[in-house]
Amino acid sequence: MIYSKEVEEMCTVAQGVHHGCAPIPEEAKWVQAKKVEDISGLTHGVGWCAPQQGACKLTLNVKEGIIQEALVETIGCSGMTHSAAMAAEILPGLTVMEALNTDLVCDAINTAMRELFLQIVYGRSQSAFSEDGLPIGAGLEDLGKGLRSQVGTMYGTLKKGPRYLEMAEGYVTGIALDKDDQIIGYQFVNLGKMTDFIKKGDDPAAAYEKSKGQYGRVDDAVKIIDPRKE
Repeated sequence: MIYSKEVEEMCTVAQGVHHGCAPIPEEAKWVQAKKVEDISGLTHGVGWCAPQQGACKLTLNVKEGIIQEALVETIGCSGMTHSAAMAAEILPGLTVMEALNTDLVCDAINTAMRELFLQIVYGRSQSAFSEDGLPIGAGLEDLGKGLRSQVGTMYGTLKKGPRYLEMAEGYVTGIALDKDDQIIGYQFVNLGKMTDFIKKGDDPAAAYEKSKGQYGRVDDAVKIIDPRKE
């Protein structure tokens, strides 16, 4: 340790009382986090790239400083999917400090990692008050049945109005309209369920029918339109 001449010539003054860093809530315990291995928790965060043309939702499950589970969801940029594939391989096994300083290729994923780091080290995790935290695998619960990201995709113009394209339930196949051409419901097909039926041996046409559903007052519709063609 090198000190300047000015510091060397100073007399010593005692620091007084110092209780250490403030404790943060981690998995139903109050922890004074002083080392990387003191950090545990499951949390989510969102990142965006510099031109803001894409975004990433990142979920990490950290135990004693080590990332045990990572869920990487991206939207808006085709290249991000390949970066996400790399991140899913890279992140598990790293400490949160290593992950913060690892090039995850995509700006959005890097930014998401930064936001998660801040949440975790400040005690803002989703498992802060969950005894023993959340089990490895909890990250997949965000995806629901069929293990597909829950995506909402809507489009609208002043001249032609709104179009529902993708809801949490699945791919929208029809929009139900009333006599005033206002939306009163929609039809959809859950692509995750359909794929699962096909994998189990169902005929694709039968799987499609079994995976269909509707929401709202579809039965009262004056007409149903295809949101992608009409």
